[in-house]
Amino acid sequence: MIITSNVSKKFRKLKALDNVSVTCNKGECIALIGPNASGKTTLIKTILGMVVQDSGFITFNGNNILHHWQYREQIGYMPQTGRYPDNMSIGQVLNMMKDIRGDKVTLDEDLVNAFELKTLMNKRMRTLSGGTRQKVSASLAFLFSPVVLILDEPTAGLDPVASEILKEKIIMEKKKGKLILITSHILSELDDLVTQVIYMQDGQLRFHKSIEELRSDTGEVKLNKAIAHFMRKN
Repeated sequence: MIITSNVSKKFRKLKALDNVSVTCNKGECIALIGPNASGKTTLIKTILGMVVQDSGFITFNGNNILHHWQYREQIGYMPQTGRYPDNMSIGQVLNMMKDIRGDKVTLDEDLVNAFELKTLMNKRMRTLSGGTRQKVSASLAFLFSPVVLILDEPTAGLDPVASEILKEKIIMEKKKGKLILITSHILSELDDLVTQVIYMQDGQLRFHKSIEELRSDTGEVKLNKAIAHFMRKN
C-alpha cells in the first residue's frame, strides 16, 4: 500500500532520512519507534507530502505520490500537537473540515460520540485543555473513514478512559483491514495494538520486523523490553 524506496532528506547539514526503504501493507498496525531526532516525523511528513524528499520515491497503491496528490484523501492524520484557529468552536472546526472534504464518504463519528464532544460543540478552541484538543484531533483523523491512519503520539495528554477508547477504536479499524502507523514514546501502550515495528535512529532504518520476530530475536514479550534489549545490544 505505502512503499518508500531509498528516501533521503537533508535539512542543511542534518541528514534527517538516509536511504529509508519500508513497505507498509493494509491490515497492519505498525509502530514507528526511535529516539528523538531519529527521523520518524520527517518520514511521516514525506509520506503525507508535507516534506519533499531529496532522493528516492514513495508510492501509494502503486502510484508515485509526487504525481498523484489525491491519495491524501485516503489518509487520516493525527498530529502530535493539533493547531486550530483559537476563535473557532469545536463545532465550527468539525464543520469546516466537513465542508472542505465535501460529502464523498460516510462520516465516522464514533470518537465524536465516545468522547462526548457533542456536549462541547460551542467551546472555543483557545479554552480547551490539551486532552480535549487531542480528542478533537483524534476525532478528525477518523472522521472521513480513511483507509490509512497516521497517528503521532495519539494518547499524549489523554486521560486513562479516553486513552482506552482510542485504543479500542484503533483495534476496531485494524480489524477492518486498514493500515495504521503509530508513533509513541510510551511503548507499553502499543503491546495490544501493533503487528509490526519500524525502528529508526539517526535518520536510518535499523529494522522493520513483525512483533513476533522481534520477540523471538530478543526473548522479550513486552515491546518496551524488546526495544531496550535491541538498544543495549547495538
